[in-house]
Amino acid sequence: MENSYKKLFENNKNWVNEQLSKDPDYFTDLANGQTPQYLWIGCSDSRVPANEITGTKPGEMFVHRNIANMVIHSDMNLLSVLSYAVEVLKVKHIIVCGHYGCGGVLAAMGNQQFGLIDNWLRHIKDVYRYHQEELDMIKDPKARANRFVQLNVIEQVNDLGKTSIVQNAWAKNQPLQIHGWVYDINDGIINDLNVTFTNTNKLHEVYRFDKKQE
Repeated sequence: MENSYKKLFENNKNWVNEQLSKDPDYFTDLANGQTPQYLWIGCSDSRVPANEITGTKPGEMFVHRNIANMVIHSDMNLLSVLSYAVEVLKVKHIIVCGHYGCGGVLAAMGNQQFGLIDNWLRHIKDVYRYHQEELDMIKDPKARANRFVQLNVIEQVNDLGKTSIVQNAWAKNQPLQIHGWVYDINDGIINDLNVTFTNTNKLHEVYRFDKKQE
């Protein structure tokens, strides 16, 4: 059991050989740099591998993952990834992808204390509070949890639009869209929530920066 991790090295060697058999220049091309069109903000859940479920290759998608795919305005990790993706890599699409059966969302729906992660879950609980009337009307626990997952994604899309990083890109007419998706672990299908931002028009005016100052 202690050495179970060693199989990962063998898996790596097999993967390298497989890639080289298909394309001898595979790693040489990757080493020359990356030009991804997409930034994926997803959940850390091991069942939701961004590249595999979207059929994208290494170099095609820049990825950030955390518990319950959150966009928190004080999270320097997230903001650093966002800044690099938008300002340097010039991605054209930012995708917030949640998933049904998300452990973080389910934990945020209850009152159990888990430890340090409670501080992170509080941000998810805020989303529940914003939409409590709608969620409390859903009597089936699974259906309520699924809707909570959707609403959480929608809120994170909004929160991305509130950032100066994204708004500055829009002010410069940089092509950039934000999308909200949900992945269904039960069938492997990604569902588009049809919540797409391409400018600040859908944001409450209090969150819009004065373009004259940009």
